[in-house]
Amino acid sequence: MGIVTMLSFLGTAVLLTLMPGPDNMFVLAQSISQNKKAGIATSLGLCTGLLVHITAATAGISALIYQSALAFSIVKYLGAIYLLYLAYKSFRSKDNTAAIVKNETRHYAALYRKGVIMNVLNPKVSLFFLALLPQFVHPKATFPVSVQMLVYGLIFLIQALILFAFISFFAEKVGHLLRKNPRISGKMNMFQGIIFTLIGLKIALSER
Repeated sequence: MGIVTMLSFLGTAVLLTLMPGPDNMFVLAQSISQNKKAGIATSLGLCTGLLVHITAATAGISALIYQSALAFSIVKYLGAIYLLYLAYKSFRSKDNTAAIVKNETRHYAALYRKGVIMNVLNPKVSLFFLALLPQFVHPKATFPVSVQMLVYGLIFLIQALILFAFISFFAEKVGHLLRKNPRISGKMNMFQGIIFTLIGLKIALSER
């Protein structure tokens, strides 16, 4: 685990995190439709989910899921159904800014849980780590392979959380500008619902 290898991994992790995907789109949607706190709460949930996937990849559980078509399909469709349910709720909901201000702690805790559930129920994340981490592992290194994978996984998690926080701050500014337009402001929930629908369909149609 030399410094060059770790920096190479970090650069790869940053590029992969910034690529359009379910996680950063989820953070983007929450930050634009609500505020940066909503985006950060969602980010913390997503990164908690990442910790589950990192542990699973390190322990070999991800490999077992990948080998079982049934297990992969169950997790995949549960994730897709959950996201489509969130989309349905977004399409049905009205502007609840006042309720959010009144119950901030409860609201952000709910967003945190959504982030955890969404990430844990996306089997592609486990397979992502299963494919990425071994490429930077050296079997003859001082530390065991499992420890190396765990360290790289934690590096990925930390940089993802930092980048998600930046996305939240900038997306909030975009959302603030959009909310100044009454015609757009009333459609924020619809925008959020569309994002959830697209992510849910992407997960449902994904292959092993």
